[in-house]
Amino acid sequence: MDDRNSPPRMIGESANFLEMQEHISVVAPLNKPVLIVGERGTGKELVAARLHFLSQRWEQSFLKINCAAMSETLLEAQLFGHEAGAFTGATKLRKGYFERANGGTLFLDELANTDMSVQEKILRVIEYGEFERLGGNETIAVDVRIIAATNEDLPSLAKQHKFREDLLDRLAFDVITLPPLRERSEDILILAEHFAVGMVKEMGGEFFAGFTDKVAKALGSYAWPGNVRELKNVIERAVYQNGDGHVSQLVFNPFESPYRPGITATSRPQEGGQDAAEARTPDLSTHNSFDFKQEVQDFEIRLLKQALEQNQFNQKKAAEFLNLSYHQLRGYLRKYDLLKGE
Repeated sequence: MDDRNSPPRMIGESANFLEMQEHISVVAPLNKPVLIVGERGTGKELVAARLHFLSQRWEQSFLKINCAAMSETLLEAQLFGHEAGAFTGATKLRKGYFERANGGTLFLDELANTDMSVQEKILRVIEYGEFERLGGNETIAVDVRIIAATNEDLPSLAKQHKFREDLLDRLAFDVITLPPLRERSEDILILAEHFAVGMVKEMGGEFFAGFTDKVAKALGSYAWPGNVRELKNVIERAVYQNGDGHVSQLVFNPFESPYRPGITATSRPQEGGQDAAEARTPDLSTHNSFDFKQEVQDFEIRLLKQALEQNQFNQKKAAEFLNLSYHQLRGYLRKYDLLKGE
């Protein structure tokens, strides 16, 4: 069996991850629909592929389509195919995904975004194993296992009449709900090291030197709204930015910059006298009005100066201390005119 016909590797050791893996192994051999539910970036496509390759259909086609990426008409044509002349531009017969996946598995990603009329046709394929191409009269019989995925609450959509209840009933023969990464805290460093090693190899390096304690702590305390996909991006970015294979700082938000569009720069601090950055946080009860932007600027300047002093004005160490990249720190120093005398 080559890699193309092997179950994809899924990495983790946490109890809820292993429970999910066991669930996949139990339902995979059954010739029944499965609904995969999970937040973005949790690995729904990997689960679908694993369900296919652990089934008796593993040698047959495994096709996948993102239902949210197409208009209703295009999605219908892609799923069910069309006859020549079915619509403008349809110059020849085209087989759809259901026909091409005959004997195998079809993965319908983001199914919640499909139109009701398309849902009705999908239901017919599940119930009777048949459909017609667009513009055709011939009924085509197929044997396709359907695996669907969503990050929406389909029962709630069904109650709002935004999703067909009968289709939901058929898809929900079994439902696999993927735990978000924040609920798999034991797996974060395992996954991070896996992605780091892969990025080092991609860059032509020989070994991964590891994470600092500060980075490991930051990885564990972050909420990971983008889940495993976001973790992969953060780690791969950190490996190439650190350069030496030893990750000592992370950039969770690559858009963070003092020059980001939409962020208004405030006035520069005035020379002489007691710098506003040295002032304490003001008591709002003693103010008739309050300059929020100025206070935020003063607070940032104070943090920057303290970080530089604490790290003997070594900008790289100060950046690590503030959990910024070196270039981000330089941007803030430039923004507040703190690079004088370099």
